[in-house]
Amino acid sequence: MLLRIVLGLGLLGVPLAWVSLTRGADSASMAQQPGVEGVTSDTGDCPAGTTEVRPGSCRAPDLPPPSILDYRPRSTLVTEENLVPSAKFPVVDIHGHMQSLAEPGVIEDVVAELDELNVQVYVAADNLSGDRLVRTIEAIEASPHRDRFRVLAGIDFDEPGAPGWGERAARQVEEDIRTGAIGVGEVSKSFGLTITKADGSRLAVDDPDLDPVWETLARLDVPALIHTAEPPEFFEPPDFENERWLELALFPDRRNADNVRFEQLIEERDNLFRRHPDTKFIAAHLGWHAHDLERAAQLLDEFPNVWVELGAVLYDLGRQPRAARDFFIRYQDRILFGKDSFQPSEYPYYWRVFETADEYFDYYRDYHAFWKLYGMDLPDEVLRKVYHENAATLFAGLPSGI
Repeated sequence: MLLRIVLGLGLLGVPLAWVSLTRGADSASMAQQPGVEGVTSDTGDCPAGTTEVRPGSCRAPDLPPPSILDYRPRSTLVTEENLVPSAKFPVVDIHGHMQSLAEPGVIEDVVAELDELNVQVYVAADNLSGDRLVRTIEAIEASPHRDRFRVLAGIDFDEPGAPGWGERAARQVEEDIRTGAIGVGEVSKSFGLTITKADGSRLAVDDPDLDPVWETLARLDVPALIHTAEPPEFFEPPDFENERWLELALFPDRRNADNVRFEQLIEERDNLFRRHPDTKFIAAHLGWHAHDLERAAQLLDEFPNVWVELGAVLYDLGRQPRAARDFFIRYQDRILFGKDSFQPSEYPYYWRVFETADEYFDYYRDYHAFWKLYGMDLPDEVLRKVYHENAATLFAGLPSGI
């Protein structure tokens, strides 16, 4: 009896529902205690509303549980904190999205923020083409900060599949490069997901109609930043086992479970890379393989014409710092820095993950990641390459002396 009393007490003397020694006939009496559902599990999978308190024993709380939005526990862990407001070395952000640089005052307004972050070159990746591209290039050239900004061109996805469409798109890309764009991108995620041809069929990532564009980029020796698919969880049902549930609940347009499958898009992307070995591709968002770095390694091993970019995947890198550090060191010549959305307050999280060995600190968006981040403590040689040297090697149109 004493044994059962000791085993039946939790921390601070709070009675537990039961342990494995009290299963069976005693379960009914235990179920009468406050907060006890009176259920057991031999598999470890507890019914909804309960959690396992001992092997094979499940219990419900006797307090109203908070929602996923309201549960914000304060950590009691005391760890070293090394905030990094400015990158250790100059940075080229090759994946930038902010308001139009052609608007009056925008360039002047953001330069001070870029200075504080040590972002020396910001590359607008807004698929600019034609007149929009011309106006943006003119605004940059007229600015005293002309060496701080560069622009990527876009691909014309009007009337895909129409006769001669690929050739016309290729001619426009070539004209945009002559205008001053230093590459193409960010080729939108809608390419492969939602863009349809005239007959209503989905425009596949490896559609041969676009071959003239990729061949033109190879001839001009300029890269394409291409966004294919989304995180794999976006293609799964938004159930309570999906670790991106909150994001999918907040943004219904990110639910792709009823569309093309993730693996189909990745297969088409790899077909594209394979068919155009002379074209330089940058897989945006680390190809959406940051959660599976072995697969990211396979991508880079198979395709020497491919680089990867880091926008919007910090939450996966920071939760596996040792594996991520090994990956960065191994592929230090193939990784480019990109942030994606221009939110100056978020950049220092990248610097802290890359430059420090800090442990268990917050990510900047709860709906992306409810887990904590850890620093990768990258060597200086790797930081320099990721921050700016690889970009300077890949993009001929970047300012010299970064």
